[in-house]
Amino acid sequence: MKYLYLIAAVVFMFPARAQFVNSIGMKMVPVKAGSFLMGSEGTGENYDESQAHRVTLTRPFHMGATEVTNAQYEMFDPSHKQLRGKNGFSSGDQDAVVFVSYQEAQQFCAWLSKNEGKPYRLPTEAEWEYACRAGTTTSFNTGDSFPKAFLKQQQTNRTPVPVSLQVAMFPANAWGLHDMHGNVEEWCSSWYAPYPSSPQTNPAGGRTGLYRVTRGGSHNTRLNYLRSANRMGMLPEDKHWLTGFRVVMGVSGKQSFTTPEATGNEVNQQKFAWKPTANPVFKTPVPYVKNPAENVPFYAHNHCPAITWCENGDLLAIWFSTNEEHGREMVILQSRLKPGKEDWEPATLFCKVPDRNMTGSSLFTDQQGTLYHMNGVEAAGDWQNLAMMFRTSNNNGETWSAPRLVQPEHEPGHQVIAGMFATSSGKLIQVCDAVPGPKGGSVLHESMDGGKSWTLLSDMNEVPPFINGGTGKRIAGIHAGVVELKDGRLLALGRNDDIVNENGLLRMPLSISSDGGRTWRYAPSPFPPVGSGQRLVLKRLNEGPILLLSFSENDGLLPGKKGMYAALSFDDGATWPVVKLLSDGNTRLLEGGAWTKTFTMDENTAEPKGYLAATQTPDNTIHLLSSNLYYRFNLQWLMQHTQVQ
Repeated sequence: MKYLYLIAAVVFMFPARAQFVNSIGMKMVPVKAGSFLMGSEGTGENYDESQAHRVTLTRPFHMGATEVTNAQYEMFDPSHKQLRGKNGFSSGDQDAVVFVSYQEAQQFCAWLSKNEGKPYRLPTEAEWEYACRAGTTTSFNTGDSFPKAFLKQQQTNRTPVPVSLQVAMFPANAWGLHDMHGNVEEWCSSWYAPYPSSPQTNPAGGRTGLYRVTRGGSHNTRLNYLRSANRMGMLPEDKHWLTGFRVVMGVSGKQSFTTPEATGNEVNQQKFAWKPTANPVFKTPVPYVKNPAENVPFYAHNHCPAITWCENGDLLAIWFSTNEEHGREMVILQSRLKPGKEDWEPATLFCKVPDRNMTGSSLFTDQQGTLYHMNGVEAAGDWQNLAMMFRTSNNNGETWSAPRLVQPEHEPGHQVIAGMFATSSGKLIQVCDAVPGPKGGSVLHESMDGGKSWTLLSDMNEVPPFINGGTGKRIAGIHAGVVELKDGRLLALGRNDDIVNENGLLRMPLSISSDGGRTWRYAPSPFPPVGSGQRLVLKRLNEGPILLLSFSENDGLLPGKKGMYAALSFDDGATWPVVKLLSDGNTRLLEGGAWTKTFTMDENTAEPKGYLAATQTPDNTIHLLSSNLYYRFNLQWLMQHTQVQ
């Protein structure tokens, strides 16, 4: 076989310039060697297109005039017919094939190469942009605008709207290539990596990486993502209704690769000695969302935190930064608070799948040296159709394992909520919103093997009536907090889906499961409902009590007081004798960020809203994040001068 490819290399060094049709009906269009300006002077969410740089491709190649169709792909894999029409897309023979992973696209190329004795492969990212531009330097190969007649639902749709994915419905570009803008995204062979600033010859992307580049944009995607320079990426095992591929035929010249940049996240690896205190502690809230260095993407809306502690004594906080909550620009940033320090470090990039919405993050330490990170990954924008991505760190978060899709289907039930925990039997539990909207409850995913595999426990097809004394297969309320009780049952509190109590008052819903989270019984809790811009915390403290952190506003829970409060239960949720406003009584003006904005904390008022996340370190300090602020207090402070119900 190696001799066959050697002959092919010689033959196709100077191929005939005529197009041809191969054995499975693909029209292959010649693309000459040449140079072009790759990328753009991108800023904001398009920062990864910069810097524009001169690229030279030294060898010509042939490229498929269209994306690979269902009929063509299924000559290689007949079983793919079962995926035709999934989610309403790509049912016809001449529709672009979708629901194909990077590995499967590579396997198709290897099969076609073997059958024809010619070197078929995926294009590099540079080859793709060169062929797409076809000599142009504008946003699209049609100019700086794109014809309305060629659009296929070019907007973010929470539920994708079915459109025809038939190839070659519209005219080709100047080099004879159809659908280079839209229809479906296309896999490239390159690892996603920052662009070099200097001129490049036959660039092939990163030498290593986490995400493979996709190009061209798709249906149900904003027009901005269809531009010639726009860069996207996916985990290689990911597949969905937005992405297919096209092939090239021909060998590459000697390729150059990008060396991965240093992360700049060097972390102390010395084990920290935690020292508990018997004194009450409540420290002035300070911001943890800090502006990063210039080369880190940072947007106007910073929200939805998660937090854990590390064995070296660091606190690690993560959150999303975005312009719009359904935006594809969304990145996950991180900051650290080191032992003995009062200020959090400037933000750095924690996780980003290129041009994908990343709603929902969770962090957890197993207290044995392993950190766990779970995150949602959308196919495009919005946060309804997330897959669940998982990774671990054994060096205090300095480096992380390659991300894996542990729930690979892009569908509801995968919006990760901060608060992963381990049960007494060692199971990992991750709570997720069942729906993207305000009502519909939460669901659980569990792992019995330290995060290697995960199982959805709840029935996504059943939406129970969340009524007092009723049962169902979801937790009542979104953004739920969950704890294990001493007898092994699970207790959950959530937002919305509120339940009327015996006095006719709406109360935060309480859900109890006796079968590990598969079914739940509902009742009204003693607490007022939480609403928009609010997310509670429910956590078992090291000392034994259950801690609830939530919000109250002139509803009788704290007479004369309103805002964020803490409640404690010493009998597994049967009663909550301690309820305390989260304020030390000092008057101060604070910036709550996100939906909270500026507020005054004083003797009778605490933070009015925010998305909460908390961890408790081995010294028993409780570390609480709201949307922008970091609080420190302990059980002794909560028990000091508290209101007892």
